[in-house]
Amino acid sequence: MLAFVTDIELRHLAAMAAIVEERSFGAAAARLGYTQSTVSQQIAALERAVGGLVFDRPGGPKPVRLTPLGSVVLGHGRELLAKAEALAHAVDRFKAGDGRIDIGTFQSVSNVILPSVVRRLRDEHPDCDIRLSEEEPEQPQIGDLDLLFYDGRIDGDVEHVKLLDDPYLLVAGAGAFPAGPVPLELLDGAPMVAWPLTCDQPVMEQALAGGGARPQVVFRSAVNDTLLSMVRAGLGSAVLPWLAIRGAGVPSDDRLRVHELRPSLPPREIYLHWRAGRTHSPLATRAIELAVEAAAEVAPP
Repeated sequence: MLAFVTDIELRHLAAMAAIVEERSFGAAAARLGYTQSTVSQQIAALERAVGGLVFDRPGGPKPVRLTPLGSVVLGHGRELLAKAEALAHAVDRFKAGDGRIDIGTFQSVSNVILPSVVRRLRDEHPDCDIRLSEEEPEQPQIGDLDLLFYDGRIDGDVEHVKLLDDPYLLVAGAGAFPAGPVPLELLDGAPMVAWPLTCDQPVMEQALAGGGARPQVVFRSAVNDTLLSMVRAGLGSAVLPWLAIRGAGVPSDDRLRVHELRPSLPPREIYLHWRAGRTHSPLATRAIELAVEAAAEVAPP
């Protein structure tokens, strides 16, 4: 059975369908761009594969007609030709950048970098299927994702591109500190709102302590807008990375001020990861290019 199937080629079935539609070998050959003898050879090969005649050939001006076996072969053959055409169309769309892409992200990237990537991907490939998932686990895994944004390197068999250094800055109420950079020692004992002690937050707070600043953390939340609402309410200041500040629209808020810290803290590093050795789809390749471009556009001045 398998040998029977593999002996039938799509070009044989295409020739058969053309003969039926044109009602002659000669007209079918002209349509397909073959010689008539080539079409005859293809039908002969098909008949050998199926073990019988697929056409009655009356000769002269009379049109050829399908045999009962030919009707069976043509019915299934047209299904195969339609599936082959659909496959070719799907491959062409895939190569053009359509298809599906699964991207893991986190809050700051979702607010600042990813919107530009998604918008441009959809502008270039309106039929693409973009799936996003937002998590900030302690031990992130690529899993079935095509791409994963994370604030740091991740373990495992992965490759990456570094997108930017994301410096930590002080956000305070207007007038809470003098204009310009703020010395770290001014934060020692001062009330502060902060992220939970996950991801890079412990490293950042250790860096503050190393600079002589041990703020009194009065509230923790993983939601940037919540922290900034508390800063506006006067509960305390916040030390946040630039992407979080930009994504929340802080620079345009006249109730808040953004200060550099002196000495500055080690920046958070933003990476885009993917599984090592994995062949990217054109859509994923383009997404990486756009992420690099978007990161350069939003990098701190």
